[in-house]
Amino acid sequence: MDVKAAPNGVATIEDRILRITGYYGYYPGYSSQKSTSRSSAARCKPGANCPSSHSGISRQLSPLSVTEESSAPILELQSRGASGVCGHRIERQSRTGDDGTQPCPESSSQENRIKARCLSCTSVVLKAVWGLLIILSVSSSWVGTTQIVKITYKNFYCPFFMTWFSTNWNIMFFPVYYSGHLATAQEKQSPMKKFRECSRIFGEDGLTLKLFLKRTAPFSILWTLTNYLYLLALKKLTATDVSALFCCNKAFVFLLSWIVLKDRFMGVRIVAAIMAITGIVMMAYADNFHADSIIGVAFAVGSASTSALYKVLFKMFLGSANFGEAAHFVSTLGFFNLIFISFTPVILYFTKVEHWSSFAALPWGCLCGMAGLWLAFNILVNVGVLLTYPILISIGTVLSVPGNAAVDLLKQEVIFNVVRLAATIIICLGFLLMLLPEEWDEMTLRFINSLKEKKSEERVDEVSDPGVHLRSRSRVNGAVSIPLT
Repeated sequence: MDVKAAPNGVATIEDRILRITGYYGYYPGYSSQKSTSRSSAARCKPGANCPSSHSGISRQLSPLSVTEESSAPILELQSRGASGVCGHRIERQSRTGDDGTQPCPESSSQENRIKARCLSCTSVVLKAVWGLLIILSVSSSWVGTTQIVKITYKNFYCPFFMTWFSTNWNIMFFPVYYSGHLATAQEKQSPMKKFRECSRIFGEDGLTLKLFLKRTAPFSILWTLTNYLYLLALKKLTATDVSALFCCNKAFVFLLSWIVLKDRFMGVRIVAAIMAITGIVMMAYADNFHADSIIGVAFAVGSASTSALYKVLFKMFLGSANFGEAAHFVSTLGFFNLIFISFTPVILYFTKVEHWSSFAALPWGCLCGMAGLWLAFNILVNVGVLLTYPILISIGTVLSVPGNAAVDLLKQEVIFNVVRLAATIIICLGFLLMLLPEEWDEMTLRFINSLKEKKSEERVDEVSDPGVHLRSRSRVNGAVSIPLT
C-alpha cells in the first residue's frame, strides 16, 4: 500500500524505515530511484553493456536488516574505489596518447643537447681541417714567393719593377672575391651593387675621389715600401734569414699598438719584443757584422717595421674589415699603384738604375709566378679568417722559416752555425709568444686549478674505496653481498 508523500519528501514506507534506521546512503526519493533502476535493469538485454545494471543489482541484493545493510556501503565504496582507479588510468592514457608512451621533456632536452654537441664538434673538426689546409697553403705560397725571387735575381735584378708588377696583380683580388660570391651565395648581387656595398669601408658615402687619394695613398706607399725592402733584403741575405727577420713585425705591431692605440700592456709580449730584438742582433752577428749582412738585416727590419705601421694605421683609420671590404681595399691599392706609381719604374729605367735590354728578355715566367703566389698569399690570409682560427694563419706565416731553411739546405745556399740557428729559434719563439691571447694568464690558472681538483677527487675516491672485494650470493628474497675473507 502506497503512502502519501510527507512534507519532508518521504513518499513510501521503505523510505521512512531507511530514514529511521539511519542508513547513511539514504536520500529522499531513494525507493523511487530504486524502482526506476529495476525497470531499466529489466529493459537491459542480456550480454549488453548496461552501465546502471551493476549498481541496480547490487542494491537489489541488499536486504532491510541493519546488520547486513551496513555491509552494502563497503562494497559500494570498493566498487567506487576501483572505478576511481580505472578513471585515473583512463585519464593518464588519454594524456599520454593512444600508444601509451609518455612525452618526457628531459629526454627531448637531452637529445637537443646531444645534437648541439655534435654540431659544435663537427664545426670544430671542420675548422681544424680548414686550418691545416690554410697553414700549408700560406706557408707554401710565402716560401714559393721568396724562392722565386731568389731564382729571378740570378738573371734579372730590378726589385722596384718586380714590386710594382706584383702589386698591380692586386687588382684581381675583388674579381676573385666576386666569383666566389657568385658560386656560393644564394642571393646573388650585381657587380656594381656588390662593389658599392664593399666600398663602405671608406665611409657611409662610399669611395669618392677625395677618399681615394686621402686613404689609399699612404697605405699604397707603405705596401710598396714593405715589398721593396723585402726584395732588397733577399739580395743581401738568405731566404731563411729574411723570412725569420720579417717575423719581427708582430713585435713591432704590439709596440706601436701600445704606444699609438693605447692597447693593453702585456708583459709576455714585451718579453717577445725583446726576444725579437735579440734575434735581430744575433742575426747581424752571425756573419761577424759583415757589411752586406748588416745592410740586409736593416732592409729586413725596415720591411717588418713598415708592415707593422701599415697594420696599425689600418686599424686606426679603417677599423676591422670583412672579406669583401678587404678585397675591395686591396684592389683599390692595385689601381692606385697602376695609376700613380707607374712613373717610378719608368724613371728608374731611363736613369739606368733598373735597366733591361728588351721586354722580350724579361723572365715573364718567374715574374708572373712571383706575382701570382703573392696574390694567393694575400687572398689566403683573408679567406683563412673566415674558414678557421686567425692564430693558425699566423702559425702558417712562421712556418715559412723552416720551409725556407729546408729549401736553402737542399740548394746548399746556407750554412747554419750556432749563432744563426739560435737567432732564428729566438725570433720564432718571440713570434709564437705574440700569439698568446690577452687572458692567457687567467686561462692558465683555470687549467691548473681544474687539474688540481681532478687530482683531489681521485685521491678522495682512493681513500673512500675499502679495497674489499665482494661476491654475491643469491637467495629467494634477493641477493646478499658477503665480503671475502
